[in-house]
Amino acid sequence: MEYAHLFEAFMLICFGFSWPLNVIKAYKARTAKGTSLAFIILIVTGYLAGITAKIINGQFNYVLAVYFINLAIVMLNIFVYIRNKALDRKAKVNKTLKVENIKVEPEEENMNYTNSLDKYINRKDESVEMKNSVILMGSSMDKKIPVAELGQSFAFNFKIYNHSDEKLSLTNAEDYFNQNIAGLAPEGILLHLGDNDVKLFSSNTSGFDSYYLNLINEIKSVNKNCRIALISVNNPENDKTIVTMNAHIKAIAQAANVDFVNIENAKLWNPKATKAAADFAYGMGLKIRKPLRDVAEILYSWAYNELSDEKASQALVG
Repeated sequence: MEYAHLFEAFMLICFGFSWPLNVIKAYKARTAKGTSLAFIILIVTGYLAGITAKIINGQFNYVLAVYFINLAIVMLNIFVYIRNKALDRKAKVNKTLKVENIKVEPEEENMNYTNSLDKYINRKDESVEMKNSVILMGSSMDKKIPVAELGQSFAFNFKIYNHSDEKLSLTNAEDYFNQNIAGLAPEGILLHLGDNDVKLFSSNTSGFDSYYLNLINEIKSVNKNCRIALISVNNPENDKTIVTMNAHIKAIAQAANVDFVNIENAKLWNPKATKAAADFAYGMGLKIRKPLRDVAEILYSWAYNELSDEKASQALVG
């Protein structure tokens, strides 16, 4: 039994090791952004349940002491969160006051608009995309997904860009990749192709497969270590041709040793839970590169839950 207590204490120490670092980091950050209070309270509740169980069973030993130490450290996170929230409110008030106190000089009423636009015309281009990023390459529905905003919200530790096009099909995908994406040497790419290729698949199945495999090989020729994920084709009507097409896409993914993601599961994904997990990982300072399956989950669960137009919504519901 002593060994059981020892291992339980070791488990608690492992769980609690990151919390002091998180307290220090949150205190220095002076902002509550990126911190989930609900998640911290959930952890506190778990420790309280463990302590209660120990007391009920009369297990008053060093393991119980470790529970209390962990609880105290996690509670510090709550106090730091409250303090940071107050700092955020104060910063917001100060920012508002600064805006309200800006005075417009009289001569600005007759400004030269040609000169006033000069700083925008000659400013440094902030839209230049970075290399070693992750790319979403799809068609019309994919074009509506705000990947940059979602990447920031879910604490992606890499840049992600949307290079989808409503006219994109497998027949022109390789040329499109070389012209618009290859120069970025992406380290990851999500391929959601096939919506515009149903006729091709029906008339020339082997050609469909060849186009897909050639595209994958072309991507790997630019970056042999590029992570690739194939997203299944939307099939709201349960069309038999598309069912077979998705089976081919899955087989292509297996043959090329890349990921396959079934978009029909989008309605089962929970973006709020994923967000809480991302906030926790970010708060712990974890720098693990997010798997493409998780990236796809975030992008398409957002699309399923947020796209309001009927056509896009139906396209995601299986």
